[in-house]
Amino acid sequence: MLGHQDAENIYAMFFDHQHFWQTMQLVLEPSFPWEFIQLGNCGSPIETEAGWLVIGHGVGPMRKYCIGAFPLDLEDPTKVIGRLGEPLIKPNKDEREVYVPNVVYSCGSLLHGRQLIIPYGMSDYATTFATVPLDEVLGAME
Repeated sequence: MLGHQDAENIYAMFFDHQHFWQTMQLVLEPSFPWEFIQLGNCGSPIETEAGWLVIGHGVGPMRKYCIGAFPLDLEDPTKVIGRLGEPLIKPNKDEREVYVPNVVYSCGSLLHGRQLIIPYGMSDYATTFATVPLDEVLGAME
């Protein structure tokens, strides 16, 4: 399971008994300005030929939440094999001055053919979705 137990980093957590996730390993730390405050995952990883694609969120200055992505190795999901230097989705001008400003957030994404579909909430007042070709996302990884 992925989680952010310290409210800053992403960890892989393991269990011997499904009700107790006692072992965890650091997987990813913030490194880009748009994620300096904290990282978190947005739903379950998606299996692709390039690895387990994790859609995640980053929180940067002014508590601005953005959506990004990074792949984990298929055989060793504690190993990050790339990441986006820029967010996939960031709050636009219509999402900056509403109920909860500067926030876009997703709880899960899916693949439809080679299209990545990301439903997401906008500043706690509405929902929408974004689509992006999977190959573009994977090709943009550093």
